[in-house]
Amino acid sequence: MTNGSVPSSLRAMRKNMMSGIVRPIDLAETCLRRARRLRRHSHAYIALANDTALRHARALEHCEQPGPLAGIPYACKDVFDTIDLPTTAGSRAMVDYHARDDASAIRRLREAGAVLIGKTNLHEFSYGITGENGVFGTPPNPHDESCIAGGSSSGSAVAVAQGSAIFALGTDTGGSVRVPAALCGLVGLKPTMGLIDTQGVIPFCWSLDHVGLITRSCIDALDVLEVLARGQGIVPQPAEPSAGRSHEANALNGLRIGVPRPYFFDNADPEIITAVDRVLIRCQDLGARLVPLPVLDMDHVRTASLAIQLVEAFAWHKSRLKTHTSLYGTDVRDGLLQGQFVLAEHYVQALRFMEAKRLELDRLFRSIDIMITPTTPIVAPRLGARSVAIGEIEEPVGNALARFTCLFNLTGHPALSVPIGRHSTRLPIGLQMVGRPFEDTRLLSIGHMLERIGVVRWRSPSPRDEA
Repeated sequence: MTNGSVPSSLRAMRKNMMSGIVRPIDLAETCLRRARRLRRHSHAYIALANDTALRHARALEHCEQPGPLAGIPYACKDVFDTIDLPTTAGSRAMVDYHARDDASAIRRLREAGAVLIGKTNLHEFSYGITGENGVFGTPPNPHDESCIAGGSSSGSAVAVAQGSAIFALGTDTGGSVRVPAALCGLVGLKPTMGLIDTQGVIPFCWSLDHVGLITRSCIDALDVLEVLARGQGIVPQPAEPSAGRSHEANALNGLRIGVPRPYFFDNADPEIITAVDRVLIRCQDLGARLVPLPVLDMDHVRTASLAIQLVEAFAWHKSRLKTHTSLYGTDVRDGLLQGQFVLAEHYVQALRFMEAKRLELDRLFRSIDIMITPTTPIVAPRLGARSVAIGEIEEPVGNALARFTCLFNLTGHPALSVPIGRHSTRLPIGLQMVGRPFEDTRLLSIGHMLERIGVVRWRSPSPRDEA
């Protein structure tokens, strides 16, 4: 990585460091320099780990047994506890909060040698899918600055897209990793529920929160997931395919892809549906079998998700709302206070509904290997937009963005968003793949196969990258 260029893949970077072509300190300095240059305009970072990042990178040069991610610069959403940097959750209301230890995920990454560059911006307290933040600024979409980057892990997506971090941690409660990944043209993984430890993460909703990853490629996500999920029951990471395109064709041959057209392909931008169908046809040409799925009852999914979120978010914030009321953003404060009016009966019924949907999806996966849907029914909307029109139907932006993602937080199944091209507006389009619980590495391996045949590919936000 020279002259501030966009970083290469994680594995190529590690190979260059092991062969002495590049030093960890060079990578850290380049990413920090880029982060500082873009920070005021992009609002991607809340805090940068300038001194600690450089100290860590220098120490790695003298380490006899470097870890699997040694020297790789990364960023984390500012809900992960860190001793060396403050944890704000994107809010003034955390002014007196001091973490006693690093979050579990941060410790694992440090032990693996990854270098934390900084903590990224977010929708305040993860309360929103648009990524808007009145305290630290709203990160614009790197492909079109008049549009949102998505949220709540907005800064994490922007940091990776702009090249100041090789990967980033986020959290996903209803789509907060997959949505910004899709809107910014990146890979976003919401792992199986519980696969990555949430200890030391400021919660939004304990029952639905997942720690997720934002990367440029599925193979990068595989390498990071292997570190974060070690000892959590994950199967060993598959080897990277090396036999060329014939390997991908063989691997896709016989793959049963579930296609839930009712609901998941309804009321969506026609260009997004066409792009997803193009991928499905390509998979079919290589031997995959498309399995039409029966109509899923989605009537109460959003309602159940919101009932659980409101109750659990209010429970965590209750005491802080009493002492720091004026420090909360108005929209977040008003939303959180609604949680006190959700009846216990409704909360319990929502939890029972969540279990019923999990069992329903488990039954579906007896006849399929993966499920494919669009990640979002729309591309990135304009900054400040409150509703979006799809055909003749108008819908709140937040409802539209999370419409295809929130089910899988209720069920806990692993879900992956991958970039599959650009809309006529030049904004990225995302495709969502869903797998069986704890088959996260298989899901990423399939995504990597699609990358190798050119169906899935990250594109730089630079206007020069038109290929």
